[in-house]
Amino acid sequence: MSCAVTDLSGFLADHPSVIRVALTRVRGSSPRNAGTEMIVSPGALWGTIGGGQLEHIAIDAARAMLRDGALQRELDLPLGPEIGQCCGGRVELRLTRMRASDKRAALDRAQADAAALPHVYVLGAGHVGRALAQQFQHLPVQCILIDTRPEELALNTAQVETRLRVLPEADIWQAPAGSAFVVLTHDHALDFLLTSAALERGDAAYVGMIGSATKRAKFKRWARTHCDGQSIDGLTCPIGATESRDKRPAVIAAFVVAEVMARLTAETAATASCEALKTPMSGNKPGLEGRLA
Repeated sequence: MSCAVTDLSGFLADHPSVIRVALTRVRGSSPRNAGTEMIVSPGALWGTIGGGQLEHIAIDAARAMLRDGALQRELDLPLGPEIGQCCGGRVELRLTRMRASDKRAALDRAQADAAALPHVYVLGAGHVGRALAQQFQHLPVQCILIDTRPEELALNTAQVETRLRVLPEADIWQAPAGSAFVVLTHDHALDFLLTSAALERGDAAYVGMIGSATKRAKFKRWARTHCDGQSIDGLTCPIGATESRDKRPAVIAAFVVAEVMARLTAETAATASCEALKTPMSGNKPGLEGRLA
């Protein structure tokens, strides 16, 4: 069971009376997309619908339902000066008191979401690899930390999957389409082998190899000679390249994680933008008081 599902299960067990707040429709700019949900108890929260005044209004409405015994409520809110926000969009919310069946359905959704998360393979459990795992564990990905050295894997404390492998390239071959691969082993020859395997797939969302411009040039020559002229156009090397010269593992990892997540979420962002363009705002809406009734 994933950490997210475990957390939700614990929350529902600790808070028997809860309201599910779901974004059912989004038009224009909004902090979160349609389908996002948050669960509200009298004194705690699980999840978020974007924060700000929108979330405060939803929380107040949900807790009023818990006090009053209400079962369901609909809200239609402009994300503008009426509620102290400036996103410019509009959202519709459905607030529902959760029965046992609703809680089971929420856990099923969380499990399905966890299973659908993109895979990030960190190939090398040295200082930077472990720093990457520490950061990826908090993000919506399935992070797998792989190494040939048991002593390095034993130093990992992140809540990610770890794999001790003699042939880590086998994990690359078996990875789902759209996975990300970050190669940073203790051996340059192994780095070249694993990077070549990741590029050969042709369907990776991200392939990165730690190193310098010189290492990239050496890998290009190696791939041309040993991999039938393999192109390295899809390779990111150096990884996490910025103006920063800070070489501490946690700092390097932060830049690499940002790079990987930008690549993994690019399609999601493009889809959300297209959906927003399909749903223009309407000016013929009732006042705020009517929408909160």
